[in-house]
Amino acid sequence: MTAHTAFRSEETFTQGEFRRWLDERPRSDINHYELLNGRIAMTPPATWPHGSIGSRLNHILNDHVGKNDLGIVLDSSTGYELPSGDTIEPDVSYISANRLAAGPTPQTGQFIRIVPNLVVEILSPSTTKRDQTEKKDIYERNGVDEYWIVDPRSKAVTVFHLREQAYGNGQMFRGGIARSRVLPKLRLAVEKLFTV
Repeated sequence: MTAHTAFRSEETFTQGEFRRWLDERPRSDINHYELLNGRIAMTPPATWPHGSIGSRLNHILNDHVGKNDLGIVLDSSTGYELPSGDTIEPDVSYISANRLAAGPTPQTGQFIRIVPNLVVEILSPSTTKRDQTEKKDIYERNGVDEYWIVDPRSKAVTVFHLREQAYGNGQMFRGGIARSRVLPKLRLAVEKLFTV
């Protein structure tokens, strides 16, 4: 156990073993679990203003994607089984209509087995280091086209684009309009994410 992660297994797991482990968790367990590089990582419930920012982002992206029939936007309750063997649960994610059609088709009661085009993580005290390093590496390795890190403390959004199978330094937006290559017509007013 470290200051950055409330729980991390010493033992390694496959995706199938992880799924069985999750099925054995008591229903009263409100924590979130992911399989990162073979180890189970637990995150406690998020604190303010994490949920507010996530809700706004989800609304903004869903509105844009829905109006333009571009695919689907999913919230933080969605799990993905990635080709690398990792099982992740990003705060917000987007899958294009083309990628969704290419499949495999999502199955009820199962994690999605499609690599999302765009993933958003909102930093919190228990996830900051993991989101900026380990999860960023996992998203890059699996071919997530765009990765956003939202930092409530600095009120900034950093956008990373996948180029030649690697993320560059990222472009930080503090105020103004953040832009996306995955959703080129989207104009995200950064201040609106952090307004109470």
